[in-house]
Amino acid sequence: MIRLEGLSLDFGYPDHPVGRGVTIALAAGEIVCLLGPNGGGKSTLFRTLLGLLPAQGGEVRVGGDPLGSLSRAAVAKRVSYVPQAHAGYFPFTVRDVVLMGRTAHLSPFAAPSRHDAEIADACLARLGLSGLADHVYTRISGGERQLALIARALAQEAPLVVMDEPTASLDFGNQVRVLAEVRALAASGIGVMMATHDPDQAFLCADRVALLHGGRLVADAPPRDAITPATLREVYGVDAAVVDVPLPDGGSRRVCIPAQGR
Repeated sequence: MIRLEGLSLDFGYPDHPVGRGVTIALAAGEIVCLLGPNGGGKSTLFRTLLGLLPAQGGEVRVGGDPLGSLSRAAVAKRVSYVPQAHAGYFPFTVRDVVLMGRTAHLSPFAAPSRHDAEIADACLARLGLSGLADHVYTRISGGERQLALIARALAQEAPLVVMDEPTASLDFGNQVRVLAEVRALAASGIGVMMATHDPDQAFLCADRVALLHGGRLVADAPPRDAITPATLREVYGVDAAVVDVPLPDGGSRRVCIPAQGR
């Protein structure tokens, strides 16, 4: 089992600390949802876990190895990343963008093989993007670009995936599709750490919820234990009920219902 671990991390920037003493881990086959308010440090923590920002204290380990001891290609073979948003500047096709996920598996200056192209096409099909494969990436919608970035991460074939608000620019239908894909990834043995602003999404798919507030972890536990009226009030400053609602199939789902201000 491969793990991505931040051990008692201090993270941020040399002149602007963001978080201190945060310990968080992700294992293959596990879904961890990171929740927290805007500006709470979620993206900065992700960048530190991926080695895009140096840790200000503590250590990040990937599969037991210190992150600093690994080449960028070695890191990319273990962890892929879906950024929060990416507009793009060059007129690559959607297929070319997804094919870029194969870079970690190529030697310098090597061209992608037919096998690489087949993997990219399979990932496009998995996300329902085959019809857009030859479209220019900069000319498709923001939601379609986000799905293409997820397909690129899948093409990387890393056992762990870090997603920074992957549903932020998607309509309701595509949000459901992405969350279903997250569950399918975990079922296939891939670990997913996903930032989201929607606690209901954590109830829908997460094994664990990490609540980040003020640069520290308020909770790191299963969704029912981590997301409560008390923690929602502490992290977001709002009153909300957390209840189970019945589903047409006879089951139930836990949801958050904010109280209306008076």
